[in-house]
Amino acid sequence: MEIQELKALIKETMREVLQEERLRLCQIFIPYISDDEQRELEAEFGVPSDDAKDEVINMTDWEGERF
Repeated sequence: MEIQELKALIKETMREVLQEERLRLCQIFIPYISDDEQRELEAEFGVPSDDAKDEVINMTDWEGERF
């Protein structure tokens, strides 16, 4: 295997591992709420599907942009 191919393979593997760990970290920081708490929140603030589509901004398009 060429050195450049090996470097590319290592780089891609590291990228995948870091992404998995970042997702795991995000899951750790998301607080648990009970079904009762969820119902209270939905009663007070509504559910996301009730929002008008024009009020929602799709921020996934911003991913990768540099400012």
